[in-house]
Amino acid sequence: MEMNLIDEAATVRSLAALAQPQRLRAFRALVVAGPDGLTPGAMAEQLGVAPSALSFHLEELAHAGLVSIEPRGRHLIYRASFAQ
Repeated sequence: MEMNLIDEAATVRSLAALAQPQRLRAFRALVVAGPDGLTPGAMAEQLGVAPSALSFHLEELAHAGLVSIEPRGRHLIYRASFAQ
């Protein structure tokens, strides 16, 4: 069964996003957190990553469709996009 070009492009984007150690660690943390997700502050503390660096990595994961972002008051909640 052939993968269509749209699925192939999305797969390549996802794999490229996960091919960086800090992004992979962030994604794993979101998978473990489940549907409750995590705030960037909690994730930065948990992973021992500077918040500014984590922000960049989360943006890349969101661009690849691997995470969703929900504004909640003054905070953002990041969740793994399990369907992706």
